[in-house]
Amino acid sequence: MNRLRAALAAVALTIATPAALPAAVPSAVAAVPAPAALAAAAAPARPAAATDWSTAVVDSTMARYTPSTIGGWSYPVGLYLYGQYLTYRRTHDPRYLTYIKDYVDRFVKSDGSIDQSFNSLDSMQAGRLLVILYHETGQDRYRKAAQKIRDRLSTYPRTSDGGFWHADTSSRAHQLWADGVYMVNPFLVEYGREFGDSAYTDDEAARQLAVYGGHLQVANGLLKHAYDESKSASWADPRTGLAPEHWCRAVGWYAMAVVNVLDAIPTNQPRRPQLLGIFQRLAAGLEKYQDPATGRWFQVIDKGGRSDNWTETSCSSMFTYALSRGAQQHYLDPHYADVARRGYQGVLAELSVGADGRTELAGISIGTNVGDYAYYVARTRAVNDFHGLGAFLIMNEQLRGA
Repeated sequence: MNRLRAALAAVALTIATPAALPAAVPSAVAAVPAPAALAAAAAPARPAAATDWSTAVVDSTMARYTPSTIGGWSYPVGLYLYGQYLTYRRTHDPRYLTYIKDYVDRFVKSDGSIDQSFNSLDSMQAGRLLVILYHETGQDRYRKAAQKIRDRLSTYPRTSDGGFWHADTSSRAHQLWADGVYMVNPFLVEYGREFGDSAYTDDEAARQLAVYGGHLQVANGLLKHAYDESKSASWADPRTGLAPEHWCRAVGWYAMAVVNVLDAIPTNQPRRPQLLGIFQRLAAGLEKYQDPATGRWFQVIDKGGRSDNWTETSCSSMFTYALSRGAQQHYLDPHYADVARRGYQGVLAELSVGADGRTELAGISIGTNVGDYAYYVARTRAVNDFHGLGAFLIMNEQLRGA
């Protein structure tokens, strides 16, 4: 049965059982009261606990952009629409799935061809939507498009120990960026589960996280933003090849990816203990550097005492999600659920409703390359940037009611 056609025919429909859904999609979300209406206000109002902030954010974003104007094929839009899909999974609102399909159909032709070279990990992140749409519609065009990413990895360049370069370009050659693990590995495990390729994809995803973590994680448990095997990049330490700082969203990408992959791979997967160790050390570092005043995390995580540093919303959402899910799945000690709840309240404090009745999510760093401390803290603090909106939805679907 074509699930999308059924969604278009009715406002409510029965979704597939959790076991059949993509690996990184949470298997259960708590039931909550019906969404509260967004009343127009003369001045921004603070969130109320009874409001369904996922539907409020999705409805506001859909009001601002059509599937044609939301942007091109990109990882920030892909992240946001993945969060919208999680909201669809819970609410069954067919508008949410139709919007995602209309966006993807701008790029995927009826024969499954897609005009993307997939020469960077960033370009692969929205591939999760291809797996989702195949799952929801059964249309083979989405499988064919997703397979192009899977096939590209067979020839994609790697470091000497097997880590995927951040991009197949001279400016990114030999480089591993913590961001990259989220761009491809959740897609991999979801692709493997949907198309019966888990023997390869689970092992590859676990391998990538182990290689990246092995290079990027340092004694405080946090990850540096990037590593250059050639040690030739301007930012690379000539001895270690590491970038100088712990940029929060790069670490957030890794935190979410390791949870998604741990959720998917078998309990006897040989690299699982290594991934659990990396995640547990990272969680301890995140707890140490959580801002006690706001519950959020700083743009440069370990330098919150500097006056020009600032708490950033997208990474705070990512860490909150990862710590909550990690505690729920027993990857982490149960007390990390409390750390996550503090983070959740901190992120909600950055959310408001404008005079037009639409949500506003503040304090989001725009897209960022590898740099030094001054570079990171000078990044623009955007409102409603897709990095933040997508991370917020993923977090909110995990923690609603917490």
